[in-house]
This record gives sequence, C-alpha cells and structure tokens, in this order.
Amino acid sequence: MVKVLVIDFGGVLAEEGFREGLRAIARNNGLDPDEFFAVARNLIYESGYVTGKTDEHGYWEALRVKTKVRNDDNELRREILNRFVLRNSMLEEIKRAKAGGAIVALLTDQTDWLDELNRRDPFYQHFDYIFNSFDLKKSKRDATLFDDIAGQLGVEPGEILFVDDTPENLERAQAQGWKTLRFTTVEDFRTAIKEENI
Repeated sequence: MVKVLVIDFGGVLAEEGFREGLRAIARNNGLDPDEFFAVARNLIYESGYVTGKTDEHGYWEALRVKTKVRNDDNELRREILNRFVLRNSMLEEIKRAKAGGAIVALLTDQTDWLDELNRRDPFYQHFDYIFNSFDLKKSKRDATLFDDIAGQLGVEPGEILFVDDTPENLERAQAQGWKTLRFTTVEDFRTAIKEENI
C-alpha cells in the first residue's frame, strides 16, 4: 500500500524550465540545442551547483568557459526561471492526495532557484516535505539518496510512489525498492494514482 507520494518539480509539478531555457540560450547563441543542453546539464552536477557546493555565478562562469555563450548571469537565469510555470492541475491532484490521507513530498534536483520560485508562486505549503538536492548535498544521481529519504519519512521503500519524468531517476529509485511512475501527462498521472488508491 502506498503511503507516500513523492513527485519531481521540473517536468512534473511545473513545466520543464531548465531544459527549455537552456535550449533557448543555445538557439540565441547559434549553438545546437541538444548538444548544449547535454553539456549544461552535466555541468550543473559536475560544478557542484545542484548539490550546493558552488553558487550560481560559478555555474554560469563554468558554462561560459565550456560553451562560449555570451550572456550575463541575469540573462541566463531569466531564460530558465521564466519557463518554470506551475501546473495548477498538478497542484490540485497533490491537494486531493493529501486530503485523502497520503503524505506528499517534493523531491527535486534543484538549486537555490527552488526557494526563489516558491517566493514567486508559492507551492511549498502543499507538501509535507521538501527534498531539494541543493540543501541535501546529494542528488538523484546517487541512489543512496532514496534510502536516506525513506528513512527520514519513516516508511518502507515499497510504500513510496515516486513520480518523475527522467527514466534514470526512476530506475535508481526502483532499484532501492520504491514504486515508480514516469510522468507523461496530468491525465495519465491522475489515472495512475487512482489505481494506487491515492
């Protein structure tokens, strides 16, 4: 029986601002969007920004060196943060699950941007727990994170349903005993959690 619903932020609770923002930055700089995204995504982990080991400026500096993008920090962050748009229909499903007795948590590989996005469009209050890699100093690329969170929640791994849009994250969670669901649409999500009696 699922007791805890854990969902991702970008690509699930909100539109995927990081990927789409990076693709826009690439196009604006005459770069291949897919190649640029792959470099920028890996670099946010390698630089340590996603796990709070460096700051935003350090990340952008490393990205400028590696890719020759010309934009300043403010221009780069604006392309990304403006594209993180909350899905109100997902918030409604979260509220419904919580009202039905489920524990609901957010688990995201985000930076300090998450707090800023919450100040802009408040959503933290809908969750019992907020797990952000920036604060945890560990990302979803480290499978032990899933053990840590299950321990903190005080439930068995099989009592957790994790919803993410990245297959690799789901595979790591599943390997640690979590139930998983790949997010595609809000409608499919709604059907799936009803089947799980959430």
